[in-house]
Amino acid sequence: MQARLIMSKKKKKAVVLLSGGLDSATTLYIAKNKGFEPYGLIFDYGQKHLKEIVQAKRIAKVAQCSFKVVKVSFPWKGSSLLDKKIKIPKKRSLERIKKEIPSTYVPSRNIIFLSFASSFAESIGAIAIFIGANAVDYSGYPDCRPEFIVSFQEILDKGTKSGVCKKRIKIYAPLISKTKAQIIKIGLKLKVPYRLTWSCYQGGQKPCGVCDSCLLRQKGFDAIKFKDPSLK
Repeated sequence: MQARLIMSKKKKKAVVLLSGGLDSATTLYIAKNKGFEPYGLIFDYGQKHLKEIVQAKRIAKVAQCSFKVVKVSFPWKGSSLLDKKIKIPKKRSLERIKKEIPSTYVPSRNIIFLSFASSFAESIGAIAIFIGANAVDYSGYPDCRPEFIVSFQEILDKGTKSGVCKKRIKIYAPLISKTKAQIIKIGLKLKVPYRLTWSCYQGGQKPCGVCDSCLLRQKGFDAIKFKDPSLK
């Protein structure tokens, strides 16, 4: 009887894609709030700076979440986040940000990241993958849209041992249809350490304030009239 009681207290495992940004940190805390035991997956994929990796580790430690850092390579570049010769867009209007896919798009990044996450999930017996993809206040990336998440779920259901054996690994994208303001409100309630998050595409001591990610982040905090903790 005692053994059964111990087993019943075990939390269900979930892999959480953790970039160090506002959305992924909020997603981590949502997973915890849902009762999952989170396993962070952080990627070093050749981005121009390592600031987000450092912050992702700090967030994981504060959240008492185990994590792995996976190093992958995009030798063909194809993005201003990877190629020093391509400038990161600055001071784009919010209207333009929503309409165009910018040079910061990394070809097939979320396809690759979710593939790693699914392999990790199967190996540790996790039943869920959490990703902080957002399709409202975002830079127009095609791999952050609802139809992409639905399609990748079908791939996992049909192309993994877990899927064909009816032990589905479910993809959760809890922020997919929310504005930055709504995301921040959720995070504040869950006590997400936003002071540790790093959203800027640059890697300086302070956020640049003019790249797409900084502008969208600031829009969210301005909307709820709350000072961004990372700027204090």
